[in-house]
Amino acid sequence: MPKIVVLPHDDLCPEGAVFEANSGETVLDVALKNGIGIEHACEKSCACTTCHVIVREGFDSLEESEELEDDMLDKAWGLEPESRLGCQAVVADEDLVVEIPRYTLNHASEDH
Repeated sequence: MPKIVVLPHDDLCPEGAVFEANSGETVLDVALKNGIGIEHACEKSCACTTCHVIVREGFDSLEESEELEDDMLDKAWGLEPESRLGCQAVVADEDLVVEIPRYTLNHASEDH
């Protein structure tokens, strides 16, 4: 069973974490069911960038992103070559190491 290693994140996962994942689950779903509150403002419909993650290891095991995801990622803060939307990154049979960027773009939920 593949594992997802979440690197430490100041707010969402200060000490990092390791979770088992089923092939076919998205990175976002695995994180959410394990208590990591990654934002997903569009309810996993690939219409925002709030679930942006960077896949530090295992990126090549993921299916290629589709054009809609690429268009959304172009708007993501801190975009890197290994960036994916957590709602679209489907776990295959390899372990993944994932970093949650410090900032996401969700103007509707920003604290003022």
